[in-house]
Amino acid sequence: MNKFSSEDFSDIFNANLQFVANFQDEHLTGTARKGLAIVTCMDSRINPLAVVGMKAGDAKILRNAGARVTDDMLRTLVLATYLLAVDRVLVMPHTDCRMASGDEESIHRSIEDRHGIDTRHIEFRMVSDQRAALAADVESIRKYAILPKSLKVAGAIYNVATGELEPVDC
Repeated sequence: MNKFSSEDFSDIFNANLQFVANFQDEHLTGTARKGLAIVTCMDSRINPLAVVGMKAGDAKILRNAGARVTDDMLRTLVLATYLLAVDRVLVMPHTDCRMASGDEESIHRSIEDRHGIDTRHIEFRMVSDQRAALAADVESIRKYAILPKSLKVAGAIYNVATGELEPVDC
């Protein structure tokens, strides 16, 4: 790994100077004002708060490749529900997702072919049926023993081409 180089990140820090110049403290707390946590993909085409008509401070955003409910997502949801006022969870994968466009072997092979790195020791959690994976992920939250039984959980697929959020009966 290379050491940090401010030159490599100069655009980021310069943009932050502009952000700071216009920053207005909204006196937000760490809690989710609207009681919502959104589990979604890391895809940069998704602005989760805008998709659901919210703003900073309204919801907790949990992101990973494919919007999969992993052990770390469950750990984070435990903290969010008991300490940060979350009482609803929306699991929100999206259309045109790289994690739903192949299988584990093909993604490992692609990385190895392009970069010479063997990643077969990592489970990427690719999905062949996005709706089935969404239903399984919603169910894993509902069944997680230490999450509150009152926690409301829903699933929906975000369409990156239209902006539409399609509820999925899970």
